[in-house]
Formats: sequence, structure tokens, C-alpha cells
Amino acid sequence: MSKEKVLVTGAAGFIGAAVAVEMQSLGYDVYTVDNLSTGYESHVPEGVVFFKGDVQDEKVIAQLKSIPFKAIFHIAGQSSGEISFDNPVYDLQTNTQSTLLLLKLAMEIGCRKFIYASTMSVYGDQPDEPVGEDIYSTPKSFYAVGKLASEHYLKIYSGYGIDCIALRLFNVYGPGQNMKNLRQGMVSIFLSQAIDDKKINVRGSLDRFRDMVYIDDIVSSFIKAFQIQLKGYHFYNVCTGKKTTVRNVLDSITKGLAYEIQVEVKDDTPGDIFGIYGANEKIKNELEWKPQVDFETGLSRMIKWATEQNNK
Repeated sequence: MSKEKVLVTGAAGFIGAAVAVEMQSLGYDVYTVDNLSTGYESHVPEGVVFFKGDVQDEKVIAQLKSIPFKAIFHIAGQSSGEISFDNPVYDLQTNTQSTLLLLKLAMEIGCRKFIYASTMSVYGDQPDEPVGEDIYSTPKSFYAVGKLASEHYLKIYSGYGIDCIALRLFNVYGPGQNMKNLRQGMVSIFLSQAIDDKKINVRGSLDRFRDMVYIDDIVSSFIKAFQIQLKGYHFYNVCTGKKTTVRNVLDSITKGLAYEIQVEVKDDTPGDIFGIYGANEKIKNELEWKPQVDFETGLSRMIKWATEQNNK
């Protein structure tokens, strides 16, 4: 008997690869589309059927029309607020046009489950208090605008019988993150600089803060979203509910490495949010998800992994 099939876009990247592995462990055949712009073909998990190309390319998506996917996990896309200012049109295509094409595909093949990797960036600047899903969104970057637009498209398509869940991911970190991309991922950027140069260049105030979520907890949120039986459209914060400042991150990296690290503070990053951390009561109550890994534990695992990779 053949296995049920799922599509996990972006499985050459950090989150996509981790979700693909977990879905394989649950007994599913996994397919992916990835253009390798930030990921690596060697990172695509063994056994995953790989289509190389852009998720916003109709010709690429057309190759998937004969596959009866049980669910689509849309994780691929440009994922940096800063980079979105370089080419807003490309950002719109990779994050929003791709979502429309995949929703259309879901309708055509009868796929009734669509799970989307959204972002906390949709909230923009907010008061210094836990941000809940009911807060009015004021995105500051082209990236955040595109993600929020995609959420609205999910809501529309849910009216056509596709059960859609948007997961608003807060700051993800952990083993497997791309350490060479120095414009995406606060923890990976700082840790990469510390290991390679023994110097960290910080753009913006050390008092800025984020809600840091470990990769294993992120993966479990996707699995919970896949397994839950919810009709229509729903969206959730995937966060710890705890504030971690840039200063906290720097101190923890310095303590975790066996040498002195120099820190230099520079100007702000375009479109950057000063501080945000989330409220997670909704996802706890409705998806029965809660974070399991605290920041110190997660960072120590990441430092161990990164130093081992550097010594290979």
C-alpha cells in the first residue's frame, strides 16, 4: 500500500528540512520545491522527492498537479525583512504569488489542508507587552506586507473548502540554521561572526528584544497544525512568551565560547522592529502546543553544533 503524500516547500532550508524529516518519521512520502537561493541540495533530507525551481513559477507548480497531496506546508520564500528592501517585487513573488499558486494547486488536486509559515513581522512596532493575535498589524517591511497578504489569501481560499492555518513564527534558531547568510537570523548571524571573526557587528540597540523559539518547537507547531481537525482559516503565534534582548543573546554566546568576543554596535537595519514578544495562549488552547526548550538550553545546543561544523 502506497504512503500518503505531502508537499513541504523549502526543504533545502532550515525549517523546511526539519519539518520534512518529521513528516517522514510519521510515515508520509514528502515532496519539495526549492530554488536553493538560501538552502542547499545536500540539506534536502534523504528520500524527499526534490523539484528544483521557484515556488512562484507556474511551470514548476504544474509538475505537481498529478500528485494527490494530503497536505501542503508552504515554508519556502524569502525570509528577511532587510533583504526585502533590495527587491520588493521578488519578495512579493516568492512569498505571496507563490502562496496563490499553491492554493490554486490545492483546489485543483483536492488537497484540503494548507499550512503556511507566516511571521511575527506582520505586527510591526507594538507596545512592550506580549503581542496577541488580535492586535492590529502594522507591517514595516515589504516582507511583512507580503506575508500578511498571503494570510488574507488563505482566509479567502478557506471559503472554497481548504482548511488553512497560518503560523506566525517568532525568531527561530537552532542547529541546522544557515550560518553563511549574514542578513537573516539574529542568533545565527551573531554566532557565525563570533566563531569566524571573534567579533560581532550589531546593527541597532542592545536593548532591542525578540521572542526566541527553538527549531524543535517550531517543527512541533507544524505537526500540531497538520494533525488538528479545524475547519476554515486559523492563525497562531508560535512563540515562547518570553523577552530576550540582544544583550542577552550576546552574553550567552560569549559565555558559550571559550574565547573573548569583541562587540561593535552600528546603525539600525531598515524595516527592523525594536522589540516584540508574543502571547501564546491561543496556540496552547487550540493546538495543545507549548514550547519545550528554553533559550539557554537551545543556544548551548546550537553553539555545540556550530563549533563542530566549523571544526570539520
